[in-house]
Amino acid sequence: MNPNRFPSPHLDDVPADIREKILAVQEKAGFVPQVFLSLARRPAEWRAFFAYHDALMLKEDGSLSKGDREMIVTATSAANQCLYCVVAHGALLRIYEKKPLVADQVAINYRKADISPRQRAMLDFAMKVCERSHEIDEADYPPLYAHGFSDEDIWDIAAITAFFGLSNRLASFSGMQPNPEFYLMGRVPKAKA
Repeated sequence: MNPNRFPSPHLDDVPADIREKILAVQEKAGFVPQVFLSLARRPAEWRAFFAYHDALMLKEDGSLSKGDREMIVTATSAANQCLYCVVAHGALLRIYEKKPLVADQVAINYRKADISPRQRAMLDFAMKVCERSHEIDEADYPPLYAHGFSDEDIWDIAAITAFFGLSNRLASFSGMQPNPEFYLMGRVPKAKA
């Protein structure tokens, strides 16, 4: 992949509203995740992408935890072979679940991962949406209801899966590489400043 084909803009060259949000992420994380700069090359799309991302991933209502949401992203991104999203969201999954091995397990084979039966049912559905959404039928809902998922939760599972299908494809075709910082997040204690 030619790294110069879709160059990321310099932070000073992005619109002020986007730069402000990127700097807020940098302040919290200690670095700028590559996706923020890569997508900033097209400001209108950046705004739409992160508005939908935040609506799905920062949602306060429903029964999906932040860990559940990142688990969906990690498992389906692995199915889509998206290096960036598996590494970046796997880091967040490790942090939210407080399990240093869970992201690797979920990315390789969630059916053998150290997750709850509820999370397994959630990922069974997410993977079907990811790989065979045209086959979803009424038989797919009772296993989710049995674990306490509502129809709104089920929509969230599907919407997160679908949104990250888009994200996976953007990251993959553009050759986006994970920041090195992601590889250690949630595996080793955070360094004290």
